[in-house]
Amino acid sequence: MPDYRDPREKFHWLDVDRIAEELYERYPDQDPIRISFPDLTGLVRSLHGFREEAGHPVNEKILEAIQSRWMEERLDGGPGDDDDRD
Repeated sequence: MPDYRDPREKFHWLDVDRIAEELYERYPDQDPIRISFPDLTGLVRSLHGFREEAGHPVNEKILEAIQSRWMEERLDGGPGDDDDRD
């Protein structure tokens, strides 16, 4: 499956799915549950293309959503892992 994301495209805190996918790809062996929120914040801020936007600051609810989606990525095998392959 081709990568649908343009690497030049910027994303921010509200792009939870994109962040989770990027984190899974960059840190496939990392257990999201074992990462503290301050460390998770730092990992997200270090992602290529990530930009914070005024009016959309990070908060605990967003970090929990990222953590949850990242866990789903790990359990599902990541983006593009499709069981319906020919």
